[in-house]
Amino acid sequence: MKSVNFLKELEQVTEYWSPRIVGQVNDQFIKVAKLKGDLTWHKHDNEDELFYIVKGRLLLEYENEVITLEEGDFHVVPKGTMHNPIAKEECWVALIETVTTRHTGDIIMEKTKSIDAQLA
Repeated sequence: MKSVNFLKELEQVTEYWSPRIVGQVNDQFIKVAKLKGDLTWHKHDNEDELFYIVKGRLLLEYENEVITLEEGDFHVVPKGTMHNPIAKEECWVALIETVTTRHTGDIIMEKTKSIDAQLA
């Protein structure tokens, strides 16, 4: 058994939009990532996705609204919902996602990271 410190794990992240798996609870991966700029509009057909803001601010664009998340906030993106995360400044996040969740959902692009690439 070991403990994991989100801040220390995030300090090791050097690339934006490149999540790192730092733990697992049942069929959920716990990930950390640094974000800056925007990712892409995408959805996860079969999985919800939890964003927890460790540091900074994140905007989650939906088709009809924008959710602003501040340090300490968390938000669950419902499965099948189109969304686009945007960080105007560097933002540190923890993510909880089912192990089957693909990084950019149904979109494959340069920023897409495979599960293998996300393993810490």
